[in-house]
Amino acid sequence: MFSPETAAQVETVVKLGGAVLDHVETFDAVLAALGAAAQSRRLLIVPGGGAFADAVRDVDRRFRLSDTAAHWMAVLAMDQHAHLIAARLAGAALVAEPREIAAALDARDIPVLAPSRWLRTADPLPHSWDVTSDSIAAWVAGRVGAGRLVLVKPAGARPSDTIVDPYFTRALPPGVSSLMVAADQIDRLRTALSG
Repeated sequence: MFSPETAAQVETVVKLGGAVLDHVETFDAVLAALGAAAQSRRLLIVPGGGAFADAVRDVDRRFRLSDTAAHWMAVLAMDQHAHLIAARLAGAALVAEPREIAAALDARDIPVLAPSRWLRTADPLPHSWDVTSDSIAAWVAGRVGAGRLVLVKPAGARPSDTIVDPYFTRALPPGVSSLMVAADQIDRLRTALSG
């Protein structure tokens, strides 16, 4: 199931939820924790869509887009967030496919996935608002052979909150453990990234 280019390279996929962008200080604290963890762990960051995807939802409500148009526009929103993360995280490298992930890890950079090109090629998931960046990150974790997926959720989120999309459990491959951490729980995030 996983891509041979990244086999045994990515240990943990970190899905950085777009809602974390609502608080600049929290966003920067999460990026600092990711940067520190990447010194000893092979991480791949998958962005959420955040405000960029919210703009797509608004356009969808007003113009009644097809599911396919809304899906690809939301995936492009993830690319925008990826560019922001790569611009603010020291040592980050913007990547678009498995070969680039492996090259970034070999260079000791922190790969940040702009997923649209890879997803366009593979087109692995249903085109629906039931599929968000959570399911995309789960699919990516399986494709890169990661053992763990850490979902960084908005500040104040509790582990008991059900804040993944409806398709997530189907997208998460067997053998990949997942853990949700609120962005304002930096110590818990550090622990999740070290495990």
